Amino acid sequence: MRYFFLSCLLSVTLMIQGQNSDRVYEKFTEENSEVKIYTNDGVYILKTLSEEIIETSFIPEKESEIKESHAVVLEPKKVSHKVKDSENVLELSTKGISMKLTKSPFQINYFYKDQKIISEGKGYINKDSLEVLNFKLDPSEALYGGGARALGMNRRGHRLELYNRADYGYETHSKLMNFTMPIVLSSNKYLLHFDNPQIGFLDLDSAQDNTLNYETIGGKKTYQIVVGDSWEQILNSYTSLTGKQPLPPRWALGNFASRFGYHSEQEAREVVAKFKEDEIPLDAIILDLYWFGKDIQGTMGNFEFLKDSFPTPKKMIADFKEEGVKTVLITEPFVLNTSKKWEEAVAKEILAKNNKGAPYVYDFYFGTTGLIDIFKEEGKSWFWEIYKEFTSWGVAGWWGDLGEPEVHPSDLMHSTGTADEVHNVYGHYWASLVAEGYQKDFPEKRPFILMRAGYSGSQRFGMIPWSGDVNRTWGGLQSQMEIALQMGMQGMAYMHSDLGGFAGNYEDDELYTRWLQYGVFQPVFRPHAQEELASEPIFKKEETKLLAKSAIELRYQLLPYNYTIAFENNQNGTPLMRPLLFEEPDNTSMFSVSNTYLWGKDILVHPIVKKGQKSDTIYFPKTNNWFDFYSDKKFIAGNTHEVVLVKEHIPVFIRGGAFIPMIKTIQTTEDYSLERFDLHFYYDQVVKESNGELYQDNGKTPKAFENGVYEIIRFTSELKSNEINISVKSEIGSLNNRIPKEMTLIIHALENSPKKVLVNGKKVAFTYVDNKLSVVSKIEKKDKIKICL
Repeated sequence: MRYFFLSCLLSVTLMIQGQNSDRVYEKFTEENSEVKIYTNDGVYILKTLSEEIIETSFIPEKESEIKESHAVVLEPKKVSHKVKDSENVLELSTKGISMKLTKSPFQINYFYKDQKIISEGKGYINKDSLEVLNFKLDPSEALYGGGARALGMNRRGHRLELYNRADYGYETHSKLMNFTMPIVLSSNKYLLHFDNPQIGFLDLDSAQDNTLNYETIGGKKTYQIVVGDSWEQILNSYTSLTGKQPLPPRWALGNFASRFGYHSEQEAREVVAKFKEDEIPLDAIILDLYWFGKDIQGTMGNFEFLKDSFPTPKKMIADFKEEGVKTVLITEPFVLNTSKKWEEAVAKEILAKNNKGAPYVYDFYFGTTGLIDIFKEEGKSWFWEIYKEFTSWGVAGWWGDLGEPEVHPSDLMHSTGTADEVHNVYGHYWASLVAEGYQKDFPEKRPFILMRAGYSGSQRFGMIPWSGDVNRTWGGLQSQMEIALQMGMQGMAYMHSDLGGFAGNYEDDELYTRWLQYGVFQPVFRPHAQEELASEPIFKKEETKLLAKSAIELRYQLLPYNYTIAFENNQNGTPLMRPLLFEEPDNTSMFSVSNTYLWGKDILVHPIVKKGQKSDTIYFPKTNNWFDFYSDKKFIAGNTHEVVLVKEHIPVFIRGGAFIPMIKTIQTTEDYSLERFDLHFYYDQVVKESNGELYQDNGKTPKAFENGVYEIIRFTSELKSNEINISVKSEIGSLNNRIPKEMTLIIHALENSPKKVLVNGKKVAFTYVDNKLSVVSKIEKKDKIKICL
């Protein structure tokens, strides 16, 4: 009812208000790198945060500036800019972004390198309890953002509610999910971030009148516009604005055993043992809510192992660690009045309150509950002590569930505001609580923080988001690429799905196999499901198990490549999964594509999302030729081909001229080593020069790169007449030691055997089979390999 009222109120408001012709320019001032524009109904404050970012705030008359931001962490710095004032135009400009104000009639426009990006329409509108920021759109631009949704890549035409909420059992369509972020991205290459978490709507031209409306119940009237020459540059700037994602622990890129849930220590031990027996790689096991209670209902908030079911939890955790398997525990922010912690939570006043100052108590599916007030210092400290105890036991990661929060009554009061004012940042600050606790008490460990809800900038806490309780159907699989790609564009690069699907008991081995094959090329490989059907490959029939095992083994073989693209995300904000519009930003036919995408820079992936498919049509971007990962068949740039499908794998292709570092299969990332690795180079005679890199650290230490505990191996290729020159250079950090390495260079798609191969000027032996050259060399600080054709 609340949202219906707001929606109707907005429609009436805009009809009554019409063109905002009453806003009158009065004057401007410039001080402390801010430009203030005074009008008859308020003040605009503009700040150039960089040459690619401008921040605009409107402070209505009789209101004060709200300086706190839940999202922005970019430190203010002096940006060279100019202010030019003429009779009817005021201009604030940098070398990149600029703002031009027409004084009468009042109009604000934004430009990047003299190209118009976007403009305010009516600007700020206030009618009763509804506040709106209104913008004009270009008729042809595609729009993305608004968090996690299943609507199609181009979200223009939708009015998106901003209220984090789970959507159990969704499939191809979900208009409201767990991450509702106030971000808009445009095919015209700009990002618009509204710096306010309060609930409301993001209207992406639902009236089809070329307008964009940001509508909230209150809070800041502040937005940042981020621009750039490329999507990569835009996301680098946006993640500088809101924070870069830390590198996760390397084990997070391995395989997880997970379901809802393991009822006992014995069951968990048997699952791990079965993975080991079947020689299926495994790096973590996740314990759902049965670790603290026998039943789903009535036990949430116990926050301790149930002794009957888990008699020796410390030993279990230690034994798993000895086998290279990390333990991850689920937690929820609810404390039931039937739980063991209820009286303590009430006595220590760590729960959110009602209007009388007592704990707010209400019913939901799991029981009668209170909600931890993580905005209150006492609540934050109390909750962290629980995490601290179990982390000291050896628990390696945390799963925060129901963190929207799942049920969050509007009249509930937190220490910093009402439920509706802080609802969308609850998960954000929950992740912050864990991340900051690790920095204080476990500074040598990288946290693993799996969360179902968050906000703009949650990536800086190391949040690993997932796409909620997707249905276990082909329709559920079909929406996953869009969700992950969209969230990557909004800074949350580790968005992933419950592989195989979560909700329901539909059993289809083909669906399960295709979902796991897609999972090789999504950020986190984590099969998970309700317990009616097994999510783990060890319980599948033999053929399905072998297909799943092959997919998992490929995931581990790609660890050098995957860890390197994770490092790239950490440094530059570039997503792990990248839409094809990154590759061809001016190709309008790419604006809505999600069924084919790039994994990192050089791997093109086309998941199979329909039952019984024998072939599929795939477009190959015009930027390069592409080679089939499994057969080396060449596909010409800019063409569409019908590709025959096989059950063993989904279609995967490598960019011509690319370097793909790989290793042999290992059973756990604890065995990860680059002492021996393979470097695959995809020879294409039209690519005269190319480059790649391989990042390496210990996979555990926070900020290893910044602290000089790393190595980067850079590869370059140069083609000359009748020869291929490969250069390998190693850069080590100031506190790192170079470890001797043996590299097997494998050159694909060579039509003829080379005449000879030279390593650092010396002739060496090589093999040539099936158009592939293999040569082994020791990696020193700097090496050159010449292939004479």
